[in-house]
Amino acid sequence: MRPFIAWWLKGDNFTDPIDGKSFKKLLPYGYETQRENALSPSTLSLERHRLLWLYLKNETVFFTSEKKLKVLHIAPEQCFLDIFKKQENLDYITSDLESPIADIKADICDLPFKNEEFDVVFCNHVLEHIPDDTKAMQELHRILKKDGFGIFQIPQDVHRAETFEDNSITDPKERAKIFGQYDHVRIYGLDYFDKLKSIGFKVEEAHYAKTMNPELVRKYALAKDEILPVCYKY
Repeated sequence: MRPFIAWWLKGDNFTDPIDGKSFKKLLPYGYETQRENALSPSTLSLERHRLLWLYLKNETVFFTSEKKLKVLHIAPEQCFLDIFKKQENLDYITSDLESPIADIKADICDLPFKNEEFDVVFCNHVLEHIPDDTKAMQELHRILKKDGFGIFQIPQDVHRAETFEDNSITDPKERAKIFGQYDHVRIYGLDYFDKLKSIGFKVEEAHYAKTMNPELVRKYALAKDEILPVCYKY
């Protein structure tokens, strides 16, 4: 079905930078509110995936490092999985508590890895599901090598200064309305970066889409206000 939809939507209005394929339109996607032109019919990437791909390709040595990078990808996204596994410069390991596509079943709050084991760690759209996100962040910091980097994307309200959570809200419909999904436990504000810093990370708040030509932002169907949390350990 997916190849047929990709063929049917073939055009030149939008391009998925992950595979270079172009479409007359992308598919809508969203839980409470559907976003138009969000989901690529070929890779199934969303706006955040395409932004991360462009950042890794253009601003890091992730794809070009002569040194083999040991990478941990928590809750691996399908649009990246096969590509990253085939990268000869990566020793690529995936982990998740439940996902059947992950290599290692593990709790993010108690990861079965050594201190400073990984050069790169990805943990995207996971922390908003974790009640004890402080412990999860501490684990991410522990396993990241010095001079390594991690990218920990989350759904973020960039107009909200402080993160909001309320454990007394238990009704799934109400949680979806307030937090964006029934299984989210908080909605992060701009103080998310300060929390990462309090764990020990040096955090770059990368407003990457805003550095790009607006026509490319439209062409790649990116969220222009999304901030990439790029975390370093020294």
